[in-house]
Parts: sequence; C-alpha cells; structure tokens
Amino acid sequence: MPSSPVADLLAALGATLGELGLRWYLFGAQAALIHGAARLTADVDATVDVGAFPIQKLLEALAGRGFDARISDPLEFADRTRVLPLLHRGTGIPLDLVLAGPGPEQLFLARAEPRSIEGVTVPVAAAEDLIAMKVLAGRAKDLEDVVAIVAAHPSDLDLEITRGTLAILEQALDRRDLIPCLERAIREARG
Repeated sequence: MPSSPVADLLAALGATLGELGLRWYLFGAQAALIHGAARLTADVDATVDVGAFPIQKLLEALAGRGFDARISDPLEFADRTRVLPLLHRGTGIPLDLVLAGPGPEQLFLARAEPRSIEGVTVPVAAAEDLIAMKVLAGRAKDLEDVVAIVAAHPSDLDLEITRGTLAILEQALDRRDLIPCLERAIREARG
C-alpha cells in the first residue's frame, strides 16, 4: 500500500497505463531524486508512448483513476505541445504527462529501469538518459541535478550513452553546446 502522496499518484498512473498496455517512464525531479539528486519538488513528470491510442480515451481512463486536466482544452494543448497537464485529485499533485515522439524518447523508453518507490514499482528513466534530458533542458536546477547524479554515481554511469544521445540532439537541433555542458558538469561533480 503506497504511503506517500507521490507513491499514491504513481500507483494510480501505473495501474491506468498498465491496463491500457502503454509503455511509460518517470523522469524529471522525481527521477533525479531516485538517481541521487536531493531537491524538493511538488510535481511529477512522466512520458508515455501512446502510439495510435486515442488521447481522449487516455484522458477518460486517467479521469477514472483520479486525474483531471489542469486546462480547459487538454486535447488541443497536447496536439500543440505533446503534454497533458493533469492534477491528481487525491493528492493535489500536478502531473505533466509527455506524449513520446520518435527518436530519443523511444530509446529512453527502452532503457527505463523498474524501480520501487515506497512499494510501487515504476519504470524510471535511466540515469544516463535523465542526465541527457536535464542537460538539454539547461535550467540551473537541471544542471545542479546533473552534477548531483554524476557525483552520486562515481563508477556506475556509462556516460558514453549520454554523450551519444547529446550528439544526436546537437545534430538534430543544430547546437554545439550540449556535450560541453555535460563535460563541465562532470568536472564539477568529480572536482
């Protein structure tokens, strides 16, 4: 039986997506906590691969498990942004459910690792993939998480996976700053 609001939310989300046969993973600050970053957060971020599954049916199934849209037209918003902003009624915790696209998100889904959060087993983005996501996001708090995760895993990260993902993103986005950002974070973490 889940014993915290986050575990309650994850149990409801996992049950819903499991019943629908949809693959998903936890990322963002909650995943960073699991991988060694210490940071307070009041929300949950997850990615789901809906494939051809109708978004309206997903919203209906989630509503049946206590999730409400935080905006008036979630379908239009998801069509524009690939995000469903939800609120879990039972806990009051916001959930941003990202609709996976092709490319890196498919790799992240394949490499997600089952982890137990207060007795609730959920797929969590691998540390190497979470680092890539946070480097791409580039906010100060994300880069602090990168340093903390690298520091928490002095010998068990395969940072070549992260570098490879960032190289793909640099090419796709016509950027050249992602790998150097990662290298700075590694130096700081291992300083």
